[in-house]
Amino acid sequence: MDARAIIGWNLRRLRVAQGLSQERLALAAGIDRAYVGRVERGSENVTITTLEAIAIALAVPIADLLTVPPEGAARPAPMPAGRRRKADTAR
Repeated sequence: MDARAIIGWNLRRLRVAQGLSQERLALAAGIDRAYVGRVERGSENVTITTLEAIAIALAVPIADLLTVPPEGAARPAPMPAGRRRKADTAR
């Protein structure tokens, strides 16, 4: 797995675990939502400055985005599609 794929894998894993959409993460990090998608797919070369902004938005150390996933680990599942119910948006 190359560096871009590792970063994308970890970004999706951390984002979904926190219940953040790509759009909310992008807004918090000050980057474009489409850019977040490209990073998650491993098709974008990310600068260290952008990695730092993403890590701050996720409240994790930058190193968490660079951790090699365990051998044979399945790609993190995407978030469920659609809007959250009103009771779920009280965050």
